[in-house]
Amino acid sequence: MQPAPVLLEGKPAFTLQIPQGHALSVAAQGLERPRFFAKSPDGRLFVTDLHNLDDNKAGRVLLLDNWSEQEHRFLSVVPFMERLHNPNQIAFYTAQGKHYLYVAETDKLTVFDYVPGSQKQAGEGRVIARFPAYGLSYKYGGWHLTRSLAIHRNKLYVSIGSSCNACKEKEAWRACIVEMQPDGSRARLYATGLRNAVGLQWVNNQLWVTNMGRDGLGPDTPQDVLTTVRDQGFYGWPYFYQYRQQIRPDDYFKDSTRAPGLRVEKPGLCGFRAHSSPLGLCYFTNYADSLLNQRMLVALHGSTTVGRQRGNEVVMVTGRDRYVPVVTGFLQGKTEAQRYGRPCDVMQWGPNAFLVSDDKSGVIYYIWKK
Repeated sequence: MQPAPVLLEGKPAFTLQIPQGHALSVAAQGLERPRFFAKSPDGRLFVTDLHNLDDNKAGRVLLLDNWSEQEHRFLSVVPFMERLHNPNQIAFYTAQGKHYLYVAETDKLTVFDYVPGSQKQAGEGRVIARFPAYGLSYKYGGWHLTRSLAIHRNKLYVSIGSSCNACKEKEAWRACIVEMQPDGSRARLYATGLRNAVGLQWVNNQLWVTNMGRDGLGPDTPQDVLTTVRDQGFYGWPYFYQYRQQIRPDDYFKDSTRAPGLRVEKPGLCGFRAHSSPLGLCYFTNYADSLLNQRMLVALHGSTTVGRQRGNEVVMVTGRDRYVPVVTGFLQGKTEAQRYGRPCDVMQWGPNAFLVSDDKSGVIYYIWKK
C-alpha cells in the first residue's frame, strides 16, 4: 500500500492508502449520496444518488460526463433523472437493437427506452414490478429501502431486503432475490433467506451477492457474507446465520428452526467482520495489475456505530474468510468527525483503472495503475 493525499472542497485534508503503483484522483465531488455505478451501451458512466439518509423522493440518476484524461476527473455531472424514490441502482439492457434502462426504486421497478447520447431521460417509462415500501415509520422500522439489480441471460434479478432486523416476514417478496423476464412477467422467487443482499454480480454464470447479518447478537456475531447464490437456495435468515464458516441457529428463533424443510445452503466464501456492511462488489478481469486481476473486490460501507471500527474500506477477497485492504483510510478514529468517507460501490473502468463511490462525502474516486 502507498499513501494518496485527498483534498476535497471545503473539507479537511486526509490520506488514503491505495495499491502500490497506483494513483488516485477525485473524479467528481459535491454530490449528495452517490451509490451504484452503471455503464451505458454507448460507454458512458452513470451513478445513482439517494439524496440523503431519509426515505425520500428526491433521488437522482447522474451522468458523469466529459472525462478529462489530463485531470483525471469528469468535467460535468448531469442530472439525467430526478425526483426518484431512493434509486439505489440502475441497469441497461439491449434486445433486438433497442436499448432499455431499468431503474430500481424502493416501491417499483421501471423500464425506459434509452437513447444513446441523450442528456435527459425522456418519457414516463413503464412500471413492471411493485415492491413493499412502508417507509421508515413502518412498525418493524422500515428497514432496507434499497433495491438492487442484475441482468443475466435475458432475465432480471432484483434484491429486496427484509422489513426488520429479525422477524418472520408476512410477505413473500422480502429478504429475497426475485427473477423475472425483461418485461416483468413470470416473476418468481429465485433465492430466499437473504436479509439484505445489496451487491449483486454475475461472474462466469454464477450469481455472487454481499449479504448483511442481523444486529443485536453482539459486536462480532453474525458475520456479513460474500456468497454465491443458486436457484431456490435458502440462506438462513432469520433462523440461522454464518460465523467462522459455520451455519449456526439463531436462538431467538430456536423453536422455529426445528420445523421440517429448512435446508440451509453451505457457508459463503467470505465472512467479513460483523457490522462491516458489504455493499458493491466487482470481479476484476484483464486488469493491468496481476495482484488485483481475477479477484473480487468488495466495498465495506462500515458500521453506523463508528466506534466499532468496522468496514469503511475497499477490500480484496483472497480466500475463505480472508481479505486484505485495497483502498483504506476512510476511518481514522472513533468519532464521526474522523470518518472521511463510506465506500458504497467499486467498478473496474478499463484495463488499468477502477472507480469507488463514497455516499458519505459525495465523492467519486478514480484509481489507476501508473
